Amino acid sequence: MRFAVLAAPDSWYARDLARAAAGDHEVITLPFSQIAAAVEHNKLRLHCGGRDLSDFDAVLVRTMPPGSLEQVVFRMDCLGRYESAGGIVINPARAIEAAVDKFLTTAKLEGAGLLTPRTICCQTSDDAMVAFAELGGDVVLKPLFGSEGRGITRLNDEALALRAFKMLAQLGAVLYLQEFVPHEGCDIRLLLIGERVLAIRRHNQLDWRTNISRGAKAEPFVPDDSLIEIARQAAVAVGAPLAGVDILPGHDGRLYTIEVNAVPGWMGLSRALKVDVARLVIDFVAEEARRGAG
Repeated sequence: MRFAVLAAPDSWYARDLARAAAGDHEVITLPFSQIAAAVEHNKLRLHCGGRDLSDFDAVLVRTMPPGSLEQVVFRMDCLGRYESAGGIVINPARAIEAAVDKFLTTAKLEGAGLLTPRTICCQTSDDAMVAFAELGGDVVLKPLFGSEGRGITRLNDEALALRAFKMLAQLGAVLYLQEFVPHEGCDIRLLLIGERVLAIRRHNQLDWRTNISRGAKAEPFVPDDSLIEIARQAAVAVGAPLAGVDILPGHDGRLYTIEVNAVPGWMGLSRALKVDVARLVIDFVAEEARRGAG
């Protein structure tokens, strides 16, 4: 089969997928920024990097590059139309739209009955200060869009919080605040690849954030049925068959679903578990493409 991977030219994940597919499938890396569409003679044609997307058996999304609102909407529109024409996209456009938006993810998780930290999302510094007090004066301020812990700040000082809220409001940012959940400095990352579930525990002795990109260490972890069920419900809520679900065990003994990543990384997980995750992803996408063709 032939798969298109939407990724940066130097993407480690695109190279890993190409390595894993070698000998069985062709993997071609294409840039999101070159997606284009043409409508003529009552037919829609989508292409990227000079290649017609209809020539591929499936498209894998491995990045969500920054862009203007118009560019982001257009890219998602193109993926959506590719799906409507029968194409396989992993993950689907709707899943990526939901997972990239922290507020929408949280709302969908809450709608599925999953426990998340108390969250308040607003647009003014005054409202944010009210939220700061409501959430106990110890909050995690997150950018609405972003991953790998970038831009996340813990605020427990009123003066510093007000300064941060005013600065972000002036930049036109949405203020997304969650209560800080006391924990042991570790969380669980579950990677769902269709029906398969892989898991690691991430712990960080130097930072309250448990992202591997922030210095956290990964170790193999065997999840029980309750954790697997939470992860499956979270992935279904977002609509992502390939998903990274982060679950935080709090000091209170409860399990908080923190995030669902629809473009999940697996470098640390693959190394910790000594599993060829890229091959599992390729096999899953191939099976989805065969099912779609059938």
